[in-house]
Amino acid sequence: MNSHKNKLPPGEQLEAEAMRALHDGANETTRRRLGLELKSINGAWVSMARHDPSILLNRVVGLGLTEPATRDGIDDILAAYRETGVGRFFLHGHPAAQPEDLPTLLTTAGLKPHRRWMKFKRGPQPAPEPQSDLTVRAIKPSEAADFGRIVAPSFDLSPEAAGLFSGLVGQAGFHLYGSFDGKRLAGTGVLYINGQRAWLDWGATDPAFRGRGSQRDVLAQRIRDAIDAGCTELITTTGEAVAGDPQHSYHNIEWAGFRPDYLRDNWVPT
Repeated sequence: MNSHKNKLPPGEQLEAEAMRALHDGANETTRRRLGLELKSINGAWVSMARHDPSILLNRVVGLGLTEPATRDGIDDILAAYRETGVGRFFLHGHPAAQPEDLPTLLTTAGLKPHRRWMKFKRGPQPAPEPQSDLTVRAIKPSEAADFGRIVAPSFDLSPEAAGLFSGLVGQAGFHLYGSFDGKRLAGTGVLYINGQRAWLDWGATDPAFRGRGSQRDVLAQRIRDAIDAGCTELITTTGEAVAGDPQHSYHNIEWAGFRPDYLRDNWVPT
């Protein structure tokens, strides 16, 4: 990520670094089973997993932000996905992406808008108090596999992708959390800290423990620890609010003191 450091907006930079960390931490078995690959094309980071259809592993971050996007660059991105056999992916479109006619370039290249993602931001104001009887603490290395077991199905990842999260353990700036009922892992969350900024992601709950406040407690603990570490800007994301969606994650994020920052477009193949 060094060639792009300090060029992406903070929310995109942290997300790109967190995505890169999944690739960097993957062992050879997991990498092979997923067909995992990361490329830099036209100034954007292009994540591909030929054996996992999830858009969380097949997506493009930063297009038009470190340098203006071009039709040739977009075509190169589409060709990379075709060559790996990936038929569905997200190309994220930041509001500040250049050129101004980027939506037209994407449309003529054969892409169409999909449901957007909302980026949220909060400052160092105190986190809410715990809401459940579960215990929240850092994940031990021996618990990382169980962490992945909960996260993968919650985010529609393949079982093979569960191994990605073990690779985050020990990486600089990354902290994995769990909520526990006794010794049983109930929920998950990741905190990534880079300087005075923090990225919060991968909040999930085992279906057997839903409705007990796990997501909120794991979210609040990550906020407290980020603030204690000197962070002044905390960032996270989820799907935009749309009719017919219960918006559990959206409401939890707002409950934790985050406020909407910007909507980011998502483009998919027609």
